Amino acid sequence: MSEGVLKGKLFCSIYKSRRKSGMYLYVDRQKGLKEVPEILMGQFGHAEHVTDMILNPERPLARADVEQVMGKIREQGFYPVSYTHLRAHETLRY
Repeated sequence: MSEGVLKGKLFCSIYKSRRKSGMYLYVDRQKGLKEVPEILMGQFGHAEHVTDMILNPERPLARADVEQVMGKIREQGFYPVSYTHLRAHETLRY
């Protein structure tokens, strides 16, 4: 994607843990999992790619503050999310 299209936005990949149900990692799509610390990856287990998406400050996420997510990805390379608190009737929206 061109820089002009992504200005102020972030192209990310989302991975889910096969070891811990409800655990996800949001990462910069270009960098992938390279910046996730080994200790976190050890706890996370095998990361299964779920989807790619463009984070945009003007489009909120269902369960997290989009600007906080974007900031953490830019700052540390990843943003961990736990959806273990969701009730059975709730669904995730990406």
